[in-house]
Amino acid sequence: MLTHFVAIALFILNITVLSSAQLLEGLYCGKENCYDVLEVTREATKQEISKNYRRLAKQYHPDLHRTPEAKEKAAERFKEIANAYEILKDEEARADYDYMLDNPDEYYAHYYRYYRRRVAPKVDVRIVIIVTISIISAIQYYSGWQRYDIAIKYFMTVPKYRNKALEIAKEEKLLSLDDKRGRRDKKEQKEEMEKVIRKVIEDKMDIKGAYAKPTIKDILWIQLIMFPYTVLKFIYWYLSWFWRHTLLKQPYNEEEKLYIIRKNMKMSVHQFNSQDDSKVQEFLNAKLWIKENFKEWFKQEEENAKKQLAESNKYKQYRRHIKNHGFGRMTFDDS
Repeated sequence: MLTHFVAIALFILNITVLSSAQLLEGLYCGKENCYDVLEVTREATKQEISKNYRRLAKQYHPDLHRTPEAKEKAAERFKEIANAYEILKDEEARADYDYMLDNPDEYYAHYYRYYRRRVAPKVDVRIVIIVTISIISAIQYYSGWQRYDIAIKYFMTVPKYRNKALEIAKEEKLLSLDDKRGRRDKKEQKEEMEKVIRKVIEDKMDIKGAYAKPTIKDILWIQLIMFPYTVLKFIYWYLSWFWRHTLLKQPYNEEEKLYIIRKNMKMSVHQFNSQDDSKVQEFLNAKLWIKENFKEWFKQEEENAKKQLAESNKYKQYRRHIKNHGFGRMTFDDS
């Protein structure tokens, strides 16, 4: 008899522990079951949940109770009903809640699911994409102007370009070295000269490559907008190239020759555009768009580079050091 009593007591205790384990304090409806709060079953439809919520909300609305004590109790119950409705009306939140009821032992997973939904802002993903693209575009444009400003400041310090800019400024009477009024000091005159030199360099010098003057076409937003046009343009270019040069065997024009040379050298557009005009002309004279010519030229360039390296004093010092002391730290001083 005593054994049966103990078994029954343990069974009741296990049921109690399991029931309380399913409902965690601070999550969802706390120790109460959200379905019980709305007086519905787990199989209830969304319409049934909404219908019961409206009925209970009307029943427990604080304004419908007169005494302070009744108002307080009704207000507390009204909050519980509203909270349960917020959980069960949302399909994802309801799925998480059902998962907690079915898997009571996964405590950490329940806390993570609950607070992930609470903390994460409910923002339209389209807005996130638009804001992200806008930020990237702004950074691109700002970085482009920064690089361009660095390039201009560099050319202003190079005597060759600085002197040429001064000559142009004098020819176009942009710079007045004589101060007839005598009111400006040397500092003001110098500032004016720097501004004029900068303007001449910006207007007259064609900076190519990564440090070129940025345009609105460089930013991501414009590139995305123009993407369909870019794709169509590429398809047209490819078909035209195939028709003219593969089928009809027409000779390349200068722009096409430079394109092939750039591809052979594996250079980006910015890198190739930054080459001096004399260097580009040298490529054309060597007919580097022809694969055999390019291979021969490239081999010769490698040999010249090795020869220059072998004749370098620093490289000779390095080889002597490695021969005598092995790999380690050393400094190079011109001797």
